[in-house]
Amino acid sequence: MDLGPFEADNSVSCRLASDVPAVCRNEDCCLGIDEAGRGPVLGPMVYGICFCPISKNEELKDLKVADSKTLTEAERENLFEKLNEAKSYIGWALQILSPNTISTSMLQRAKYNLNSLSHDTAIGLVQYALDSGVQLKEVFVDTVGPADKYEDKLSKLFPGIKVTVRPKADSLFPIVSAASICAKVARDRVVKSWSFAEDLGEVDSDYGSGYPNDPKTKAWLLKYLDPVFGYPQFVRFSWSTAQTLMDSKGVTVHWDDDEEDGERAAQRQNNKSMLSYFTTSAGGNAQKAIRPTHRFFADRRLKSLDTL
Repeated sequence: MDLGPFEADNSVSCRLASDVPAVCRNEDCCLGIDEAGRGPVLGPMVYGICFCPISKNEELKDLKVADSKTLTEAERENLFEKLNEAKSYIGWALQILSPNTISTSMLQRAKYNLNSLSHDTAIGLVQYALDSGVQLKEVFVDTVGPADKYEDKLSKLFPGIKVTVRPKADSLFPIVSAASICAKVARDRVVKSWSFAEDLGEVDSDYGSGYPNDPKTKAWLLKYLDPVFGYPQFVRFSWSTAQTLMDSKGVTVHWDDDEEDGERAAQRQNNKSMLSYFTTSAGGNAQKAIRPTHRFFADRRLKSLDTL
């Protein structure tokens, strides 16, 4: 697995893939989808797919792939090597979503939450396999959100392919277990070799699991919080854990626009609506005598519509 394309710029999303076995272009195939790193506040989220001919399911089972979360790091690395050794009939692809990609996606003006980002990434990987010539007939997915709705969504997008979405699919279907191992191995390697673009000197790599409730992770977040610039791009600053620390420990920023918005709001409360100058109020001319002509109209010699 060559991480070079991602390491060249770890601020953006990146796709890595194996060669597509010739047999996968000629025989009906199954494909599994899973992710690694959905919950951590540190590091990327990696989506993985693995595919092979349906006729090779037994060979895949013989590799004894399993849910990556039940395996040690050494076991995952060993199984990933076995998947690579079976390249004559097994292929894989990965989408590495950088912390910066995740944060900027979730904080954009139009609502785009992590579930939507996950769905779109999975869909993109399935389409990549199809565009690469893989003869997909079955797709198995570990669910994100309600399984039935996700399954219906994928089935409509990819007609002619049997889609199965299940919770804990990585422990039910070997092809999803294989995808889980690919994704987890990639994430572990990326996190270990992370290159900080910021000038932080020698960075303490003892940041624990990366999950918000991990004491080591919390200590690392406190240590590397800059009161002005916030966090390095290794941190998902859209996570509430990071935002809370920045709000409590960071320097308060005053924006001129905030003051202008306040002044405009006050002005709107004090001034009548512009439309009020183009309507006839009860009382006719008597009302006009009470209300003086605004300077805007006087300077331009304009009169209310009710007098024209």
